This record gives sequence, C-alpha cells and structure tokens, in this order.
Amino acid sequence: MNRDNLSALAVGVAVVALIAGFGVYFNNPSLNPAAGNGGEFVTAVSDNGTRVAIDKSQFRQAPELAGISNYINTGEFKIADLKGKVVLVDFWTYSCINCIRTIPYLNAWHEKYADDGLVIVGIHAPEFDFEKNPENVQAAVEKFGIKYPVVQDNEHGTWDAYQNRYWPRKYLVDDEGYIRYDHIGEGSYGETEKVIKSLLQERAANSGQAIAIDGSVVNPDAQSVDFGQINTPELYFGYDYARAPLGNPEGFKPEQTVTYSIADDQKFEPSTIYVSGKWENKPAYMELKSGVGRIVLEYSAKSVNIVAGGTAAAHVSVDGKSPNAKGADVGEDGSFAVDGQRLYNVASHRAYGDHRLVIDVVGEGFQIYTFTFG
Repeated sequence: MNRDNLSALAVGVAVVALIAGFGVYFNNPSLNPAAGNGGEFVTAVSDNGTRVAIDKSQFRQAPELAGISNYINTGEFKIADLKGKVVLVDFWTYSCINCIRTIPYLNAWHEKYADDGLVIVGIHAPEFDFEKNPENVQAAVEKFGIKYPVVQDNEHGTWDAYQNRYWPRKYLVDDEGYIRYDHIGEGSYGETEKVIKSLLQERAANSGQAIAIDGSVVNPDAQSVDFGQINTPELYFGYDYARAPLGNPEGFKPEQTVTYSIADDQKFEPSTIYVSGKWENKPAYMELKSGVGRIVLEYSAKSVNIVAGGTAAAHVSVDGKSPNAKGADVGEDGSFAVDGQRLYNVASHRAYGDHRLVIDVVGEGFQIYTFTFG
C-alpha cells in the first residue's frame, strides 16, 4: 500500500521510475557497494570465512526508533541497543493484505536465525485510525503468531525517520548499524534470506566466530500471488483516500450522508465501486446509515478482501451465485459476520479471472474502508 494520495498516473510513473532506479542502483557496484557481479550481495567475508574490510561510507546508519507508543513481545528498547546483531526492520500494518502475506516468512526467519544473531523488529505504522488501538494490534500479533518484537509507530515518527512511504517495507541492518538492504512490497524472499545469511556470516567474522548456516531457504505455507494477473487495483471507500470515483452518479460527498441507488439496468464498469443504501462519507471510509445496504464490484483477481468494521451481518454472492468462491471468512451459506475492524477475505477462486461481487449488509453503523486483491 502507498500512503500518498496521488493520482493513478502519478503513482504508476513513480513506481516505474523507482523500480528502474532500484534496479540500476542495487545492481551497479560503482553506485552501490552492496551490489556485485550479477546483482549479488557483496559481504565483508572472504570465502574462507575471514573478515574483509569494506568501505561503508555510502551506507546509511539505521535511524533510531521515534515516537513509539507501545512495545509488544518486548520491553522498551532502542535500535542502538541492537548493535552487534543483524536487524530486520519491517514496516507493516495489520489490515494490509500485502503485509499479512509476508508474515509467514518473517516468522520462519525469526525461528531459523534468531539464535544466530538475527533480530526482527516489526514497526506497526497504521494506515487507518482503528489500527492505532493497542488491543487491536496485540490481537493481530497473537492471531498471526508473531514472536519477535513489535512496536507501535502510531504517529509515523519512525516511518518518517526512515523516509518510508510503503507497506510492507523491509530494511536489513548489519551488526555495525548500517542499512545494507532495502525491499519494498512482497516477494524476493529468497533474495532477502540470502542477504540475511550473508550479514550473519559477516557478523560472525567481525567477532572472530565461526557459524554454519545451511544453504536452504524457508518455505512457509504462504499464499502465493501473481501480480501480473491481478487487473483490479486496491480500491478505497474514503473520499480522502480514493484514487477513483464511485460508480454512482452522486459520487463522494465529503462529510455528507447520501442515499445511493443502483438501477435495475445498471451497467457496471470494472474496478469501480457501486453502493446502494444511505451512506455517510468519511475521509477514510463509508458508514452505512440505513438498516440495509449493498456493494457491487466487478473485479479481475483470484481473491478479494475488504477492510471493514462495526457490527453487521453480511452476505456474499459471486457471479450471481451464493455461495460461490467463498472466502475464508464466509460461511457455507455465503454469510459472514462483521465483528471488528480488520481484514475479511470474502471471495477466493481457484484461478485468476473476471467476476462480479455483491455484498449485502444488514446493520447500521457498518464501516468499509477498502477492497484489496490477491
């Protein structure tokens, strides 16, 4: 997820430029001392395991934690306290599907490498206000089985110190406190683990130790995603977050409650949200103000999630059938209960394709923030 509310075109141009820039930087030894032949990571350890001095003047020291409001799985600490360890700094937030899909790898790396000197620090930087609640974050940590330290960066103090703009984002910090690797988004797990191994070997050499790290990589039971086949972008319901208009002619009406309708002969545009019922328009979400409401979306993906809150009973149909392609949070009859502010998986297919989703909601006060896809 990208926090900046830019137009789709600006985002696309920026991402392409960023990817190209990273490709040039991380694969060019003359620009980046962490790059080697073929873009491989260069360690400060020779083939026989002895220490080799490298110039770290072009690397940035990892910024200190700033503005932390809560510590989970740990007491209060600083990044400086972790000097001598290899540190993986992971920016995430608990309702972000992109972040959720990386957690099995983080958990596996913690289990495999903690005894060799790896410390993972999860920086929970919320996208939505409800993600600032310590109880919500604690519940998410427990749900996802996270054992490594997690800190709450509710006001984005640490986020800003790292000049971050993305969920998820991972920084690998060597035992001397230098950022040696930086990855935006999902994927590249094998590459990231290779850097973890290299930095742990470098740490051992710096301290005159010898460690044996096997060449295997973790292979957790995690959902795989082919982003090339997802043709619907993340869609927001909040007028401050939205990058595309509503399909309803009334559109977003900031801080107004609007009665929306969907015509019987409505032609639905793909990747466009349509709603019916009485909805209040808020910066980050829409809230149902009538007893019943409906949401319709034509999408192209394999899996559909919503971030929602409040208390409501909902029913899902896909392509006019119920139940059909039910998600993990949906029952055999196509129903699901909204019982808290979190991510709900509402549709899951065996293959990527084009579909129409209808969600019928009963419950005034139901809040919906976003659609995300897999």
